[in-house]
Amino acid sequence: MKNIITLLFLATASITLAQTSNEKADRLFDRMWYKDASSLYELELKKAERKNKGFNVTSDSTYVNLLKRAGDSYYFNTDMENAHRWYDKLVSDFYADVDAEYIFRYAHTLQGIGKYREAKRWMKEFSKRTENEDDRSPKFSQKNITVEDILDIEPRFVLKNVSTNTKYSDFGPMYYKDKLVYSSAVDSSTFHTRIYHWNEQPFLNMYLGELNSIESDLKLIDEFSDKLNTRYHEATLAFSPDETKMYFTRNNYNGDLGRDGKGTNHLKLYSAELRNNADSIPTWQNVKELPFNSEDYSVGHPTVSKDGKLLYFVSDMPGSIGATDIFVVDILEVNSSTAQDSTFTGYSRPRNLGDKVNTAGREMFPYITNNALYFASDGHLGLGGLDVYESRLFDEQFQNPVNLGAPLNSKLDDFGFIVNEEKDRGFVCSNRLTGKGDDDIYSFVRLPAPDGLLCEQAIRGYVSNTITGERVSDVKMTLFSESGETLETTITNVAGAYKFNTVLDCATKFKVTADKTGYEPKNKPVVTLNENGETVVALGMETLDELIVEENGLLKIKIGIIYFDLDKSFIRNDAAIELNKIVLLMTQYPKMVITIESHTDARNSDAYNLSLSDRRAKSTREYIVSQGVNASRIDSATGYGESQLINNCADGVSCTEAEHQLNRRSEFIIVKM
Repeated sequence: MKNIITLLFLATASITLAQTSNEKADRLFDRMWYKDASSLYELELKKAERKNKGFNVTSDSTYVNLLKRAGDSYYFNTDMENAHRWYDKLVSDFYADVDAEYIFRYAHTLQGIGKYREAKRWMKEFSKRTENEDDRSPKFSQKNITVEDILDIEPRFVLKNVSTNTKYSDFGPMYYKDKLVYSSAVDSSTFHTRIYHWNEQPFLNMYLGELNSIESDLKLIDEFSDKLNTRYHEATLAFSPDETKMYFTRNNYNGDLGRDGKGTNHLKLYSAELRNNADSIPTWQNVKELPFNSEDYSVGHPTVSKDGKLLYFVSDMPGSIGATDIFVVDILEVNSSTAQDSTFTGYSRPRNLGDKVNTAGREMFPYITNNALYFASDGHLGLGGLDVYESRLFDEQFQNPVNLGAPLNSKLDDFGFIVNEEKDRGFVCSNRLTGKGDDDIYSFVRLPAPDGLLCEQAIRGYVSNTITGERVSDVKMTLFSESGETLETTITNVAGAYKFNTVLDCATKFKVTADKTGYEPKNKPVVTLNENGETVVALGMETLDELIVEENGLLKIKIGIIYFDLDKSFIRNDAAIELNKIVLLMTQYPKMVITIESHTDARNSDAYNLSLSDRRAKSTREYIVSQGVNASRIDSATGYGESQLINNCADGVSCTEAEHQLNRRSEFIIVKM
């Protein structure tokens, strides 16, 4: 199963059991030989139950740990039926002592055996237990979306089990030219089969398959590369856009298995370059470790953006939110000045995609297109085990992930999704019970969306005063489409709240503007969420900026600093933007009359500063008049030089540039409304 390649991403607690007879099972478990360990735990549990015929709930921690280990040894092998058997006893008999993580796993096993109603109840219990402590908590509370909602998603995928699947694990498909590369644990050795004890299957290698004309089935050609396949695991790969460079996952192996201080052999990412593009069986050379690999954590499951600039991957490296997260690096020129240091030559430092995508659970098997990121997760609400999710990409931001529903997702693990967006065809992997073996590869056709809105979003929000934080009423709110079309206008209520009646498609760009007399207008580009519900546009604590304020008994127009070039008085573009706010306000108040006062800092002579500030004040007046304001409405425009400093930065006083800047100001005083 795909757990062969994901095992080293799983963090499992090391529990030392007191009974000597359990030590062998523990050693097998800690080495992740779960199949052998589960049999021994079963024997130990049966012996303990025969001997004691019941246990003291408050004192028998050894028995509790046996139940956990027995359940885990099946859970990590995706045997949900047997995992449920032991988790059910654990939760039923020792509920008060059970960690929240076991409630989470118990809910997953209930999903895995099709008991969705019970699973929903335990998901809510997990959410209640971990409120404000685990980012999976709100997702599993099912307040916004429920398991029933996911089950009710109209099916958009038609799946077919491909011909190359075996009784072993087959997964990790990736397009290569007009073919498909995939990973398999099929026994391809002539003399001796190397068995991996996680699930008693041969080690993984990569194979090349021929696609039929409609890309619905697969025929084995040969091993993908005898130069890349080793005695251990190779799996999950990605290619550069020109397909001359590849990235692939392998055990930490370079002739010998590398291990960390605890004896764990982690996964690493490697790159290789194509030697002869004309070969029917490609020849790859120059195999290199990627510079962000480590002996202490795992890195794997690569996917490359369509422009070849970004490499996404999975890791449990420091900085991870959960068990495994999706990270991204920039692919740089080797001599690029943007490389942060020689350690990461050719790549930027890894960046976590953040908690919109990543959770406290497992995020794995990313696949990036121009439109979206597809990935598998057990940390978002799903149907059981790993489910496939889509996170649409807008303005280089990933939106809230959406479960793709059944039949693409099932009660067990579904992962390794790839798609040709133009053809609406692709492949996905699953260990569902209807398959041929362990993990199987399925081709799919993605059906068109049904007529009408699949997903709707209502737009609401509120407006606050920047300075005071108070809500602002009677603000004119306008909703625009991405193309600039006015869709609707409304007014904020006494609580500063508003809501549009217009309903938008999910994952749609739009813009909201806020406008009120006496305030600076604001606008905010937004993308609706990618799920049914509401998008909240909170124009609060960032707008609205009140333009008329009272200072020292005077009414003043408050705008940004008017900057002038050194020793100059002409109006720069950035100054014009601020002065246009004065023009707007005087348009809103047709009888407003103002005076303009310009000030300098104390540097240079008094006479020079007085002359400079006066030129700047008059230049400011000329600009405002040029924008259509009657000159009679500007009572005066006067420069005061350094005569009205607002701090102690006088001649001979040492001050910072920021302190001097406070004195270089223009003030607009309202003398008549």
